[in-house]
Amino acid sequence: MKKKNTISLFLASMMGAASLYSCTDLKEEVYSEVLSSSYQPTEKDLPAVIAPVYSSLRALMLGWQGYFDLQEESADAIITPARPNGWDDAGTYRRMHQHTWTSLQWQPENAWQSSFRSITTANRVLSQIADGEIPVTAGKEAVEAELKAVRALAYYLLLDNHGNVPIVTNFKDVTLPKQSTRKEVYEFIVKELTDVMPFLSENASTTYGQLNKWGAKALLAKIYLNAEVYTGTPQWAKAIEQADEVIKSGKYALDANYSDVFTWTNFNSKEIIFAIPYDEIYGTGNQIHMKTLDPLSRTVYPMNAGPWGGNCAVPQFIDTYDTEDSRLTDTWIMGPQKNATTGAVVITYVKSVPAMEKTASTDGYRIGKYKIKPNATASLDNDFPLLRYADVLMIKAEALLRTGKADEAAVIVTDVRKRAFKNNPTKATVTGADLAKGSKYVYGYQAADGSITERQGGDDVKFGRFFDELGWEFAAEAHRRQDMIRFGIYETKKWFNHRPQTGQRALFPIPQTELDKNTNLKQNPGY
Repeated sequence: MKKKNTISLFLASMMGAASLYSCTDLKEEVYSEVLSSSYQPTEKDLPAVIAPVYSSLRALMLGWQGYFDLQEESADAIITPARPNGWDDAGTYRRMHQHTWTSLQWQPENAWQSSFRSITTANRVLSQIADGEIPVTAGKEAVEAELKAVRALAYYLLLDNHGNVPIVTNFKDVTLPKQSTRKEVYEFIVKELTDVMPFLSENASTTYGQLNKWGAKALLAKIYLNAEVYTGTPQWAKAIEQADEVIKSGKYALDANYSDVFTWTNFNSKEIIFAIPYDEIYGTGNQIHMKTLDPLSRTVYPMNAGPWGGNCAVPQFIDTYDTEDSRLTDTWIMGPQKNATTGAVVITYVKSVPAMEKTASTDGYRIGKYKIKPNATASLDNDFPLLRYADVLMIKAEALLRTGKADEAAVIVTDVRKRAFKNNPTKATVTGADLAKGSKYVYGYQAADGSITERQGGDDVKFGRFFDELGWEFAAEAHRRQDMIRFGIYETKKWFNHRPQTGQRALFPIPQTELDKNTNLKQNPGY
């Protein structure tokens, strides 16, 4: 195994065992859960107690129509147009792009189900510990704190996507849960993270893949950054406070190379604060390369799997980059792709994409941020960096910018930009005045010939240049929808084949299946 710390090893073994459980032999021993009858943990075995909760995050983040897909497919940087080999899927991806989804669509529903699956797993293990079924003695408070922190993370994803959701903390309570308001869910998460913080580990070197104290603070900083969206009341000072504590800890730093954060050995990254570990054999589920690359790209790396050729970059987003910004080529695959053995060009990716309804296999730059190692399988070995040091720095920078300290924010942004402009360091520098400018994104509707009609531009976006900085730094990292909402773009602008809808779309609907099961739930506004 590539990862040498206990939690990652156990996560991998849990996944392998889970695949056994899918067989039809009902006498087979269940390894995908912690069973009190056969498991008596010592202090060294504590990672095994919490492993099921962490393993559930893989499907929640990068599973089919998980959090990643909802954040990116509904935003203005990534689309999944119909391809010669399919991908229309009865209009699923077109509806996501055009914001015409309904409460009956499986796309928003999958993330809901995955989130509550993680919450239920955490509640189950907490209940087993409380009842003594899992006899944890030494380190009990730390284990319970970590479980609650991961549960808070799952609730944060629900808060962001669906808003008004039930809060369930008692595994044994079988009554229909009541619906909480978005503000109540926000307050619950903040309290949970604040309460458990003193009991979480401060050791960054031995907690990779776990939510330690610094990961919880980074998560709390992100929640405070979006507090105005969630509750109507901004919390910029609190966002800065939490970000500062992570920064001052000295536990993390920017990697020298941007691409180091996303390669198949990114468990060595000093920038990653919290990652969801994936493994090509034992912890599968990272299929970003399969969903973006054309099948012909199999011979380029080469790969032991045939990609499916789906999503790609929105041309308008690509046009915002400075051509000397190394994040452009570090994030997107473009131009001629050559056979790894013969050197012959097998496919050439072009920037243009004519429409959502029909494209050629070569249309659109592909996601290349998550580096593909030679002979990769259908599941990448790369871990998904959910929280990283650059994120903390940019959270602080944005909060400073929004509280009148633009020059201080510019110093931070400049530091983040430096590694992207090694060949032209002067371009790394930005000023407070720069960050206050509008966005470089040319918003408007794209006609079939590639021209932008119904132009809106981005000059009117407050702090639009900072918004652009977020796009360049965090493209294809499940950030874009959240950032667009915070900057007032998501429900107001046109991009590619998207026009704003009359109803509210900043929240996804409560799935109809959930409304049918629980009469305490009411649909979100606009559906």
